[in-house]
Amino acid sequence: MAYRIGAGPDAEDVTSEVFARALRYRKSYDGSKGTPAAWLTGIARRVLAERATEDRDIVAEVPDTAAPGRLEDESVSRLTMQAAVATLGGRDRELVALRYGADLTAAQIGELLDLSPNAVEVALHRALRRLRAELEAETPAAATRMQRPPMPSTADGL
Repeated sequence: MAYRIGAGPDAEDVTSEVFARALRYRKSYDGSKGTPAAWLTGIARRVLAERATEDRDIVAEVPDTAAPGRLEDESVSRLTMQAAVATLGGRDRELVALRYGADLTAAQIGELLDLSPNAVEVALHRALRRLRAELEAETPAAATRMQRPPMPSTADGL
C-alpha cells in the first residue's frame, strides 16, 4: 500500500479497510480460485481504485526530526522516480508496484494477474525500459543535481 499511495496514515487507512473487508467477506473466499494473498490483493486493488475516485486534498507530512544523510538529494531522487512511474500506463505501474513495492516474484505476479511468469517478465522488462527512457529524458540540470539509484532489472530476483 505504501508504495502505491505513500507511507503514513493514508496507507494505514487503506490497509485497515482491506482487512476489515476481508473479515466482513471471509465466507466468500474460495480457495479453489486462488491463494489468500491473491484474494487480499484483489480487495486492495478495489480499495485503492475507490480511493482514487474520491476527491481528496493531498497534504504532505513534515518529518519531526531531520533525517540522516542527504535529504535533499534523496527527496529529489524519490520525487523524480515517482513522477517517472506516474507517466507509465496503469498496467506498467501495477507490475512495477507488485514487483518492487510488494516484492513479489514473476510467478506470484502471474498468479495474481492470471499471466504466465514469462509474460510477466516480458511485460516488466518493457515497463522498466519505458521507465528508464523517462528517467533519461530528464533535463540535464536535474540529472546533475541528483544521483539516480541503479534501476532494478528483471534479472534481480525474478
